[in-house]
Amino acid sequence: MSAKTQHNNILLAIIGFTTVVIIVGVIGFFAFSRQTEVIQGQVEVSEYRVSSKVPGRILEIRVKEGDFVKVGDTLAILDAPEVQAKMEQAQSAHDAASALELKAKNGAREEQVRGAYNLLQQAKAGLEIAEKSYQRIQRLFDEGVVSEQKRDEVYAQYKAMEAQMKAAQSQYDMAVNGARREDKLAAAAQVGRAKGAVQEVNSYIHETVQIAQMEGEVMDIYPKQGELVGTGSPIMTIAVMKDLWGTFSVREDQLSDLQVGKTFTAFVPAFNTDIQLKVFALKDEGTYAVWRATKANGQYDLKTFEVKARPVKKFDGLRPGMSLVIKN
Repeated sequence: MSAKTQHNNILLAIIGFTTVVIIVGVIGFFAFSRQTEVIQGQVEVSEYRVSSKVPGRILEIRVKEGDFVKVGDTLAILDAPEVQAKMEQAQSAHDAASALELKAKNGAREEQVRGAYNLLQQAKAGLEIAEKSYQRIQRLFDEGVVSEQKRDEVYAQYKAMEAQMKAAQSQYDMAVNGARREDKLAAAAQVGRAKGAVQEVNSYIHETVQIAQMEGEVMDIYPKQGELVGTGSPIMTIAVMKDLWGTFSVREDQLSDLQVGKTFTAFVPAFNTDIQLKVFALKDEGTYAVWRATKANGQYDLKTFEVKARPVKKFDGLRPGMSLVIKN
């Protein structure tokens, strides 16, 4: 082998070795260099479920999924014949209590009042005659014409007629005044109780017509027309679209820029744009949430926290479930 050939071989070996070192170095650089960490979350929305206090059959559903409803819009109508029957019972009880109260206030019938008045007049006439008879007998007794026994008998008759007149007066007063004060109060209390029962049943009747309590979008409708629903069973879910926020699961070593009150930038893939969010809530996701173990390196475990943030400005088109990305 010539010296020139040997020299070329050594040169090729050096070049090959150098090339391998460069390739390994580049691979190591990209393999061990710090990559951009991505935190992905999603858009959430406040929701409330529409349900009824009374069981019934779905008579009509006035909206469909995707409709936007305003406060007071009719959502669904239920058929609850049992509630209507209870209303008739409550109304009858109220009418009966009102009649008893009216009777207590009005007192005795007009015929009874007239009868008591006539008896009183009769008693007064009898007392007047008895009093005059006693006065005449007393004068005769003073003159010595009649005996003391006769005077005493006439006096007893006079007092008896006086007591009879007082009794007739009491009967007449009772007929005019009606029932006792306690009876009137009791009758009024019965009316109040019956009125409360009517109002209670009325509230149940109002529950057969479900109306929107807040404006929003109909997300899900659970029963179909004609199906039975129980007390408190959800009929539909309304999303309050004006109350949107983003939620993220973040390791605690990444929370320095995501504290409550801080503003950060998130990327919205659906619109290929960035939006500004402000953190309003931060809480631990619990013992069994996602952990990152680092104890193999003699350090510690990193827990995961839930971060909630609202858009700083209103962003049209943002929908629940859309992805949000934070790049560190």
